[in-house]
Amino acid sequence: MRLPLADQLRDVVGAVPTPARDPDVPRVEGGSDRLADALGGEWQEARGRRYLVVDRTYAAGYRHGREAIMDGMPPPEGIWPGLHLLCGGDLLPSENSRLQAVCASEDPRPHVRRSQRLLFVDLETTGVAGGAGTYAFLVGCGWFEAATFRIRQFFLSSYGAEPALLEGVTQLAEEATAIVTFNGKSFDLPLIETRYLFYRMATPFLELPHVDMLHPARRLWRAENDRTGGALGSCRLSVLERSLCGVVRDGDLDGFEIPSRYFTYVRTGDPRTLEAVFEHNRLDLVSLALVTARAAQLIEAGPEAARTAPEALGLGRIYERAGLVNDACACYTRVPRLSGDVVTRAEALRAYAVICRRARRYADAALAWQAILDLKRSPPRLAREATEALAIHHEHRVRDLLAARRFALESLGFHGTPSRQDDVRHRLARLDRKLARTAAGPSTPLLPGV
Repeated sequence: MRLPLADQLRDVVGAVPTPARDPDVPRVEGGSDRLADALGGEWQEARGRRYLVVDRTYAAGYRHGREAIMDGMPPPEGIWPGLHLLCGGDLLPSENSRLQAVCASEDPRPHVRRSQRLLFVDLETTGVAGGAGTYAFLVGCGWFEAATFRIRQFFLSSYGAEPALLEGVTQLAEEATAIVTFNGKSFDLPLIETRYLFYRMATPFLELPHVDMLHPARRLWRAENDRTGGALGSCRLSVLERSLCGVVRDGDLDGFEIPSRYFTYVRTGDPRTLEAVFEHNRLDLVSLALVTARAAQLIEAGPEAARTAPEALGLGRIYERAGLVNDACACYTRVPRLSGDVVTRAEALRAYAVICRRARRYADAALAWQAILDLKRSPPRLAREATEALAIHHEHRVRDLLAARRFALESLGFHGTPSRQDDVRHRLARLDRKLARTAAGPSTPLLPGV
């Protein structure tokens, strides 16, 4: 008789020992109490498993660098009305409509009644590669409540407790109307949703509008960080909290150290290795909340609230992506009044010129293009674009062929792509033909019979 496949495999690999019960904490004397006492948490139980929950409350006067929690408080409705503008163009139409409904104090899920609440989410994981083998051993969640900022951290003390932990996260997420992360679209949410799918559990984040602050932060502050000591091209949360809030972390962990700390705890049961991990996660959540507040308050306050030229430029780009052209123009024209560098001023003039050209305000656009050329040490790529735009403007709108030829020759002096150079040569040839015809004057028609 043919044996079942399972029995055939058992004969090949040998008897498989019955696995020992996966404990909720490592096997050390008093391990459960030591962990809760060291981290200031309490044990919660679900599905017959226990996970640790650590709660912290930051009062309104708590200072995070230069900023206080009260400085970042949302309006009484619980959410900033213009928050959806930060994500202009980043969301699918369905996601954008849900977020707009939240910002308008309308529940996107009418069958569930709740107050408006933003839930800030940050994970600490066993690696950065993602996939089914990567765990979120610490799920940090923060929210504003009654003039305070509350943080709840869910800690995975053993792998067997993961379904119970995810159930606890679900209960908290069901109280939120939108979530905010930093690079969460690429990492945090896909990872935690993978864990829900692994256990065939419904993810609570699927229907929630998601604001990923990485993208609006890049538009608002990346250029400023590049020019004020930030890492080139960087818009990390640690860079933003230093430039916006004045936070300088003493003795903080580097991200690459965090997984090894967790594995050390799993191996030894010593909770002291985790204290810095929990504090790092809490600081990230407070920084994320205050950076989000700063961006949302900028949107609400308008162009005059921009403190620096790069910030005014970034705010203008956000307004422009959202279709608020007048506000965008106000931001771009504010840039020269702030102490910005020549690149920022040229970028603002270029953005303003493009808006004017689209609105058929050709004279205003020409003035902006000329202002770029008048700047000392204007960026070559913007100067080339300005000369090309002015050549087109003078040829087709002003009908000043000599000026058009002068700008075309000037643009030929910039190193561009071969196709751009060919376009300029074609323009020069066309202008020369037009000028030749103009110099020859109108032809005299012959009289009949002559």
